[in-house]
Amino acid sequence: MKLLLTSAGINNTSIRNALIDLLGKPIAESNALFIPTASYAMGGPASAWRMITGRASTPLCELGWKSLGVLELTALPSIDEEHWLPWVQETDALLVGGGDVFYLGYWMRQSGLADRLPSLREAVYVGVSGGSMVMAPIIGDYFEGWKPPTGGDSALGVVDFSLFPHLDNENMPDFSMAGAEEWAAGLPVPGYAIDDQTAIKVTGGTVEVVSEGHWKLFTP
Repeated sequence: MKLLLTSAGINNTSIRNALIDLLGKPIAESNALFIPTASYAMGGPASAWRMITGRASTPLCELGWKSLGVLELTALPSIDEEHWLPWVQETDALLVGGGDVFYLGYWMRQSGLADRLPSLREAVYVGVSGGSMVMAPIIGDYFEGWKPPTGGDSALGVVDFSLFPHLDNENMPDFSMAGAEEWAAGLPVPGYAIDDQTAIKVTGGTVEVVSEGHWKLFTP
């Protein structure tokens, strides 16, 4: 699976061009599914509505997709997999909104979607904030949120690095460089701290930073 892990969506030309490159065709010719699940544990239904309708500060759904559907992970366990899996297999992009990364990771697993991600070789996974962080092997104990029944701060481990989004966002004092350094000090893996003008592009074994802002790589 190809990944574009953003802090705040497709909000500059460089990140948009990276998305088009991963898709291999224009956005207007691409189909997408949006996953709002993380917002329900952080932000609430109004946050999900803003993202779906393009009223959030993290551009994702409003990019001009050929078609756009909503995939709610909490509903999938009540639906036969043969019903929902074709939707996922046929989409060009999975758009995963921000919110509570622990809640998102739990429902990624419970829904069965996490098990299917490795087989989606042609699809592009586009994450925003928590939707990006969940791809890491570990979130880091700097972050708090919804507590999964299993405890811990492990994530899906699709990539071999962790993410600290919203670096130096003036409206988020906990996301300062000092906070990133505290977060990184407890990581057993490399960690990228990225601001809202930065994304991480992953294709195969290649990791590329796409940025019109600033970022820092921490190593254990």
